[in-house]
Amino acid sequence: MRSFEYFTPTRVSFGKDTHLQAGTAVKELGCKKVLIHYGSHSAVENGLIDAISRSLSDEGIDFVTLGGVIPNPRLSKVREGIQLCQQENVDFILAVGGGSVIDSSKAIGYGVANPETDVWNFFLRTKTPTACLPVGAIPTIAASGSEMSGSCVITNEEGWLKRSTARSNLCRPKFALMNPRLTYTLSQYQTESGCVDILMHTMERYFVNIETMEITDSISESLMQTVIYNARILLKEPGNYNARAEVMWAGSLSHNGLTGCGTGGGDWACHQLEHELGGLYDVAHGAGLAAIWGSWARYVYQSNPERFAQFAANVFDIPCSIDFEKTALAGIEAMEDFLRSVNMPTNLHDLGLDLNDQQIHDLAFRCSFEDTRTIGVFKQLNMKDMEKIYQMASR
Repeated sequence: MRSFEYFTPTRVSFGKDTHLQAGTAVKELGCKKVLIHYGSHSAVENGLIDAISRSLSDEGIDFVTLGGVIPNPRLSKVREGIQLCQQENVDFILAVGGGSVIDSSKAIGYGVANPETDVWNFFLRTKTPTACLPVGAIPTIAASGSEMSGSCVITNEEGWLKRSTARSNLCRPKFALMNPRLTYTLSQYQTESGCVDILMHTMERYFVNIETMEITDSISESLMQTVIYNARILLKEPGNYNARAEVMWAGSLSHNGLTGCGTGGGDWACHQLEHELGGLYDVAHGAGLAAIWGSWARYVYQSNPERFAQFAANVFDIPCSIDFEKTALAGIEAMEDFLRSVNMPTNLHDLGLDLNDQQIHDLAFRCSFEDTRTIGVFKQLNMKDMEKIYQMASR
């Protein structure tokens, strides 16, 4: 086990109608003018933005709005938000939406608080931010965990590069108002894709090649079982409040650092591989992870089959024999069976992508930063490894 630090500064209010606490929460922070940042027109049409606006107005807090965030949030929208905040003297950003909206809000916060630096440099990691405008989150999708995390991901339309900032407490939301009812209107595909995202955030931290803490492993395994169980319920009962609540809270716990305590930070190769799919082909993040995970797992499991066997036994109740490799493969197959059971892809064809050899090579070239870096810690992957995994996922 490695030493670790754990700090989660986000205040959470969880339950029905918690989004109506927005005005009080912002006022307590002493902020005067808010940017309400959101995604599609549905947030306006269903009255959510109006309800949040009234909450702010009731506390005497001025606000401006900026909608139009889309999945795989764009740098151009971030730049638009930075300019609006500067013009309007905004001192707080309230993200109303899923991970894309929250990530876009964090990026805007970085851009406003570091005016001397182009915000994209923080995603290229050629510059390090020194401050961030405070952000609050009202999640409408249970998936990314961005409402409690210290990272964000943005896509630059110039070159279609999808990149993340280094983790920092600077951009962690000051509060998260979490109402599971706000996720009722999600489509089945969005709901299940979100469940996969939650699982993958946990699994990225779980699959490491070092000694870990039993308590952290147990938390992670229980979290994965909870999401799998409730994902199946939501497939048939999309209005099940308890299942929505379980998944929403799991999403936050999966990405606030708790499941990474003592694991050295995690692997993250699947996320890096998926970022190129999301950047180039604009696929839903959770679905992209589902399409790539099985190929990654089969490519790397022999580096530590005991770890995959533990996953199989403790998450899917597969009897663990002395043949760790056999048990490991059974666990991988069980995970893929689950993904198929909730209508998620398990390869790129299922994702709607039929790529040729050149396209696969280009993905690996981009993911390796033009053959200048490796990814992963469970098994370190170079550009040729990445290309082989993409090829496996294309069969």
